[in-house]
Amino acid sequence: MKFSIMFSFVAPEGGLLSHRESFAQFTEVLPLVEALGYHGVHITEHHFQSDGWLPSPLLVLATAAGLTRRVRLVSNILVSTLYHPVQLLEDLATLDNLSNGRLGLGTAPGYVREEFAGRGLAYEERFRRHEEIIDFLQHAWRNPDDIGFSGKLFQVPSLRLQPRPVQPELPIWYGVSGPQMLDRAARRGVPVSASPRHTTAELQEHFARYEAAAARYGYVPPERPVIREALVLENRAEAIRYGAPGTSQLFGLYGKKSASGERALRDDSGALVTDAGPLGYQALASRFLVGDPAEARDGVQALIEALHPTEIVLRMQMPDVPTEVLARSLRVFAEQVMPHFDG
Repeated sequence: MKFSIMFSFVAPEGGLLSHRESFAQFTEVLPLVEALGYHGVHITEHHFQSDGWLPSPLLVLATAAGLTRRVRLVSNILVSTLYHPVQLLEDLATLDNLSNGRLGLGTAPGYVREEFAGRGLAYEERFRRHEEIIDFLQHAWRNPDDIGFSGKLFQVPSLRLQPRPVQPELPIWYGVSGPQMLDRAARRGVPVSASPRHTTAELQEHFARYEAAAARYGYVPPERPVIREALVLENRAEAIRYGAPGTSQLFGLYGKKSASGERALRDDSGALVTDAGPLGYQALASRFLVGDPAEARDGVQALIEALHPTEIVLRMQMPDVPTEVLARSLRVFAEQVMPHFDG
């Protein structure tokens, strides 16, 4: 079982940590993440959110490339539809070189309307645009001497990609859960990265639908990553003290979008979230690994039995969690949870 660490840099106004301080926290703990044996570093993306998410995942992954030597570096998830296709290609190829071939592209069409408005892009075209961009990226990555492309939404003349990528194939994950996008992921032959907003029961349904589609296309997914919020300390009360407000803040965007009707979020009872106000920790606690090492081990085991993941991605960097607490959680999980799942 592989374990990776996710960073989102959520820093609400008036919180204990500013964005600048959350970036400093990242650079401080990143060598520890690698030294403790975690498999990868994953970075998320959102734009224009009042609770403050990271808008530039590739810049942060470039920083990570310079501070590490081994861990896999993954955008999980980058909203590819918001980028100019050629600029995205060149940035990815450059990052693949900076990291010596450790890059993975987790991608999705996006669902936040204001993100498309901010880029002057049509929200309604996001699915078509996403598929065409990924078509182009795959073509250009495989054919760096001639990246010429003729699509319905954009065209690229016959040009040469510089620098050439290190990896012969761009590793791609789809961060999707809707039936049509799950089918597209299976048809393209790429793994699916499960969203942390879903309960385990919801993820079982999504993976079953995806596996059925993959079987129709003769595709066997080699990876199945699952994301969960996590804060694991020796003292359970202390873990909940920091983890409860942290997880509630992280799920604030999901709750607002659910309340507005843009994207559904259900609490642990299965009820649709229709209130844009703060989300209670207990209402969503089944999808968090927050507590002491024994609870974390039980939670990981439950995920393995229910979802059969190949990798569990832990988002430990929560709003207002001090660096010292984050570092302790990284160490406690690595030393008292991970060894139980070796092999």
